[in-house]
Amino acid sequence: MRRSRTLAKIRAGETARMCALGHYIPAYIKHAANAGYDCIWLDTEHRQLEDHQIQSLLAFGHLFDIDIMVRARTLEKTRLYRLLEDGATGLMIPHVSTPEKAATLVDAVKFPPIGDRGLDGAGLDADFLCNDPMTFPEEANRETFLVVQIETPQAVENVEQIAATDGVDVLFIGPGDLGLRLRHQETGWSLEDAYQRTAEACKKHGKAWACPVSGKEEIQKRREQGAQLLAHGGDFLGLKRMLETNIQDFEE
Repeated sequence: MRRSRTLAKIRAGETARMCALGHYIPAYIKHAANAGYDCIWLDTEHRQLEDHQIQSLLAFGHLFDIDIMVRARTLEKTRLYRLLEDGATGLMIPHVSTPEKAATLVDAVKFPPIGDRGLDGAGLDADFLCNDPMTFPEEANRETFLVVQIETPQAVENVEQIAATDGVDVLFIGPGDLGLRLRHQETGWSLEDAYQRTAEACKKHGKAWACPVSGKEEIQKRREQGAQLLAHGGDFLGLKRMLETNIQDFEE
C-alpha cells in the first residue's frame, strides 16, 4: 500500500505542506508534487466535482506520489470509505463539533479494531487486490488519516474531548466559519484563543493539528504553536492573483 507523506512528516515531528484544489486540473497534481508539497486538499464541500473526476485526480495522486485529502460532501458511511477505496489518503470532515460525531466518523473510515469500515480490497488503495488481504486493513489504518474541522464555538468548547477520540488523526481549525460564528456569539474568547486551546488539547492527547496560513509570518507562528499540517496556496486564488497581476501589464 502507498505510504502517506503527510503522516510520515507528522510522525517525524515535522510540518507537512498542503495546497488546495477545487477544480478538475490533473496537471496541478504533478506540479504540486514537483514543487515539494506533501498533500493536496481536494475540496468537494464548496466545489462541484463529479465522482469520476475525483477518482481520476486520486489516481494522479498515486501516480505522482502525493497525498490527496478529500474534504467530503457527505457523512454517509459507505460513501466516505469509498473515497478511501478510490485512493484518498485522508478525509476531512467539516463542522465536527462533538466527540460523538468524531467517534461516528472514526467508525465509518477506520477498520476494526479502531472502527467499523467495510472491507473490499478491490480498490486503488489496496492496489486492486494486489495487497495481502490479511495485512491491508492494518496498513490502511496506519497510512490513511481522518481530519475533523473545528469550525464552531461548540467545537472549541469540546476540543479536548474531540482530540481524545481514538482514530481522529488531525484537528483542523477553519478560521472562516469559526470567525463568522464568533462574530455572532458571545463566548468570552477570540479566534486566536481557539488556536491556542486546540494546540494545547492536541499536545495533551498526542494529536496533530492544522490550519490554513496566509504567508511566511503565519507559517512561522503556527509552527511555533505546534501545527504540523499547514495549507498554503491553491488553484482558485492562484488564478485570481495571476489575472490581477497580468492585467497590469496591459494597463501600464
